[in-house]
Amino acid sequence: MSTEQKKSTSPVRVWLVEDNEAFRKTVARGIEQLDGMTCTGSFETFEAAYHALDAEPAPDVVLLDVQLPGIDGISALTHLREKSPNSRAVILTVFDDAEKIFKAVCAGASGYILKTARLEEIGEAIEQVADGGAPMTPKVAKRVLEVFRASGRQPSSATADDYKLTDREQEILRLMADGLIKKEIADQLDISFHTVSTHMRSIYEKLHVNTNTGAVAKALREDLI
Repeated sequence: MSTEQKKSTSPVRVWLVEDNEAFRKTVARGIEQLDGMTCTGSFETFEAAYHALDAEPAPDVVLLDVQLPGIDGISALTHLREKSPNSRAVILTVFDDAEKIFKAVCAGASGYILKTARLEEIGEAIEQVADGGAPMTPKVAKRVLEVFRASGRQPSSATADDYKLTDREQEILRLMADGLIKKEIADQLDISFHTVSTHMRSIYEKLHVNTNTGAVAKALREDLI
């Protein structure tokens, strides 16, 4: 994380839900070493994390393994959203599986990162999510789009006009679907970061979603882009 990216506010509170003890401890220690974030919870199952929400401050970001004992990571997303709506979730897994990623996106994940990622990449993903971004590489995002279009799913009869999306908002949605984050969108469109944020808030409101990935998932499901 660069000096410019260091946060002047409280550290990002991160919870890790992972059944592999060695990996869980390694990632938890690594997060503690990164600037601007702290691992305040480490759990073997989602059920343990869910119950901890009754007694401890909710995390800003939750790293969720897909294949957990009991409630799996994707199923956990719905429970997490209901119990702690302000906590954002990043799916963490060994599977580079576009169909699984798409399910996670539709279920409300704010991002997706492979366990093979370097600690610095995991830290960047946490930071992006905490800042309202959606960590998903362009390669992965495009694979999700390909899976969706090849799956035979029928889009709804709704159109971008029905949601009153402007041309600029549709353009930004397409770039989000390509995996670009706010800064990259701003650079590509030659507009300010603040302007992108304003457009994205409008997109969320019009599509009735709360996250970047939720907006992309809805846009793909309903063939808006």
